[in-house]
Amino acid sequence: MNSNRPYLLRALYDWICDNRLTPCLLVDARGDDLNVPRDFVKDNRIVLNISPAAVRELELGNQRVRFTGRFSGRSLHAHFPVASVLAIYARENGRGMIFPEEAQAPATDAKPAPHTGRPKDRSHLSVVK
Repeated sequence: MNSNRPYLLRALYDWICDNRLTPCLLVDARGDDLNVPRDFVKDNRIVLNISPAAVRELELGNQRVRFTGRFSGRSLHAHFPVASVLAIYARENGRGMIFPEEAQAPATDAKPAPHTGRPKDRSHLSVVK
């Protein structure tokens, strides 16, 4: 199944905004596939205010988060994988969600799971007459 993180992220963003609070993301700033203001990274993490008043062109996609914001007076097009979002919460009261670490995809040389005797796509339930 696809990760539920982007769906929860969008729902919680809407919920926080609907309550007239400030949505913030805690993001893991490690990796090469992201662009965040490095001056504000502390312990490999950054907190980003993604309220409608703070950012433009916010995209909470299934794979990436993108927006344009101003940091120390300079415009920056920030982007990072959804998987790097560690939490979303309201700045004013801390309510939101911490996301669990997502499991990595199995390596291509991984051994297949042992056969259990029944196909994976069949239910273990049987028809009762």
